[in-house]
Amino acid sequence: MPTVRPDRRHLASGIPGPLSSAFEARRRAAVARGVGSAVPVYAAAADPGLLHDIDGNAFIDLASGLGVTAVGNAAPDVVAAVREQVGLFTHTCFLTSPYSGYVEVCEELSNLTPGRHEKRSVLLSTGAEAVENAVKVARAATGRSAIVVLDHAYHGRTNLALGMTAKNAPFKQGFGPFAPDIHRVPTSYPYRDPQGMTGEEAAQRALEALERQVGGENVAAIVVEPVQGEGGFIVPAPGFLPALQSWCREHGALFVADEIQSGFCRTGAWFASEHEDLVPDLVITAKALAGGLPLSAVTGRAEIMDAVQLGGFGGTYGGNPVACAAALASIEVMRTRHLVDSARAIGDTLFTRLRALAVRHPAIGEVRGRGAMVGVEIVEPGGRRPGADAAQRLAKACQQRGVLLLTAGTHSNVLRFLPPLVIPPALLNDAVDVIEECCDELLA
Repeated sequence: MPTVRPDRRHLASGIPGPLSSAFEARRRAAVARGVGSAVPVYAAAADPGLLHDIDGNAFIDLASGLGVTAVGNAAPDVVAAVREQVGLFTHTCFLTSPYSGYVEVCEELSNLTPGRHEKRSVLLSTGAEAVENAVKVARAATGRSAIVVLDHAYHGRTNLALGMTAKNAPFKQGFGPFAPDIHRVPTSYPYRDPQGMTGEEAAQRALEALERQVGGENVAAIVVEPVQGEGGFIVPAPGFLPALQSWCREHGALFVADEIQSGFCRTGAWFASEHEDLVPDLVITAKALAGGLPLSAVTGRAEIMDAVQLGGFGGTYGGNPVACAAALASIEVMRTRHLVDSARAIGDTLFTRLRALAVRHPAIGEVRGRGAMVGVEIVEPGGRRPGADAAQRLAKACQQRGVLLLTAGTHSNVLRFLPPLVIPPALLNDAVDVIEECCDELLA
């Protein structure tokens, strides 16, 4: 790795380079086959908007570690907070001896999540763990067991979370049976719904299915992603989510927002729920919460969270003190650097340029999203059949030219844009230049 890192996209070798190729050979002998990687290069360092590999290549980062490093990779304030905490103590387990950082993160979550009601939080390690604990809360608080989720949803890879996740391959294939009493209903997917279907009509379709399949009196919670992530960056039609929340209130069920990917400024609001003035009963967070360290949370109405008996929450590493220090620093960066505004500015650039690109290429079916969470759905020209092969070719072509771009979607046909919220505008525009070149070559 060169001692001086380039400050722009830079290719010093082929992709992958010789050092990455050597590590890939070692990986095949040591790492389980089921662990995949989207790009065959090995990271060495990172700067705002750039990921450097061990061969000296510099990639423009449009992935943010799957939405984790929103404040930037190795953000100086986060690094300083982590260093200070590591020098004090690395672990006690909050269940054994508590510490102030855990409490301070919970206080921040009470202040930041939607609604001014009294709240409580529990801190955990991963998004899937938080999802499972939200289900525990919902069942304890309501005395019911049925959990309702949406088509195209993604909620994690543990057994219960996989049961809530829609896509079979590669996530669920061969891993069943999954936890029972999980029920899936249609979502609002404006690009693929019947033309003209409103959010309210899509909600009625979902709720009719719910009543047929489950019965309203049995539902503990409806769990939604305000913007679906892995499912394809799907933004439901206006009115869809408010109608589901209204149904929950009428039937004594909880409305739970999985904001793991969409939370913490990503969509141009602190939480994507705010775009439709939603106040969820429970909010699930992870990813960007701690600037790259493993930390997740469930935050909700005090009386609901406190329905869980003493000792009902736990986990050896949940709310680790180093991760809490990172979270407090990350939240302060989001606040002082006005990353909500940054996400909106990134979105303005992406939507303007990508929608202009879509005019030239019928294979771009839709550009959608909120803020700095943008998806481009690739289809076969002349219709709406998912163009998974073309999407994969585009992502790979971008990677070969120094732009780290990934795909998503139930049909793997959506290019997903999740840049760090501190990406310099010049890097973002250079990345889109590359994407335009690749589209002009591969979609012509």
